[in-house]
Amino acid sequence: MPEALFYHLTAQPLERALPVLLERTLQKGWRAVVRAGSAERVAALDAHLWTYREDSFLPHGAKGAAAPERQPVYLTDGDEVPNAANVLFVVDGADEADFTARERTIVMFDGADEEAVAFARTQWKRAAAAVTATYWRQDNSGRWEKAAESKGTTETSS
Repeated sequence: MPEALFYHLTAQPLERALPVLLERTLQKGWRAVVRAGSAERVAALDAHLWTYREDSFLPHGAKGAAAPERQPVYLTDGDEVPNAANVLFVVDGADEADFTARERTIVMFDGADEEAVAFARTQWKRAAAAVTATYWRQDNSGRWEKAAESKGTTETSS
């Protein structure tokens, strides 16, 4: 059953939180697409995922790279999913029209950006009408806490 997860970034920037979630995705044997809001952001994330830790990197390819179908993580600012991804990460103002298209759609948004929060609320309403949606927020240490869940159109808070 498809699901949508909303991650409200308050204690860590996307550059710290995204690699951890991508690592977990790959550990499950899944493939991912990261859809960013601009080509410039794709280029920045592409460089960052090679160097975010001294002892590790995330194998990935960006839009325009050779053999996109072979990439475990594919970065784009478009709608293409050449690697048969199980998980779509939507970041930096990018959007997803069909929350049922993959096993998971993960929306990550900056809690300090009022426009991003408002857009995430719009996305939440669409997702919650179609799939089980969960809302996660960061505590002061950066750990994720589930704050709300919606199954269909009935919302509950925890």
